[in-house]
Amino acid sequence: MKVIAPAFILALSSMSRAAPCPIDEISLRDECSAYSQAGMRECLAKHAAASEQALIAAEDRLRTALAKWDEDKKYVNLAKSRLLTATLAFQRGRDGQCAFASSLGGGAAGDTHEIYRLACVAEFNYLRARQLGNAVAGLEQK
Repeated sequence: MKVIAPAFILALSSMSRAAPCPIDEISLRDECSAYSQAGMRECLAKHAAASEQALIAAEDRLRTALAKWDEDKKYVNLAKSRLLTATLAFQRGRDGQCAFASSLGGGAAGDTHEIYRLACVAEFNYLRARQLGNAVAGLEQK
C-alpha cells in the first residue's frame, strides 16, 4: 500500500497562487487503481486523511497569521468570524458535493460509492488548504 509522503503535502501547501492544483478526484482514483477494490478504498482513505491533516494545518497557519495581522482589531475579529462561517459553509458544501459524487457510482457493488466519496473529499480538502494558504500569503504581519 502506498503511503502519502509528507513532502507531497508540503509541496501542496507551498504551491504558488498561479500553479494549478494537480489533485483531483480522477487523478486520485487513477493513482489508487492499481489495487483491488478494497485496496483502492484504503488508498483513498489515506488520501482523505492526509488531505484533512493538510487542511487542519492550513487553518492553523491562517488563525496564527490572523492573530499577528497588522490590521485594526475590528477587522481581525471580522476576518476570524467570517473564517468560521466560511469553514462551516465549506464543510456543508464539500459533504453535499461528495454525497453527489458517491451517487455517481450508480448500482455498482462493493466499495465504489465510498471510493467516489473519498476521492471527492480529498480533492476538496486539498483545494481548500490551498485557498487558505493563498489567504495567509496576503496578510501583512506585525
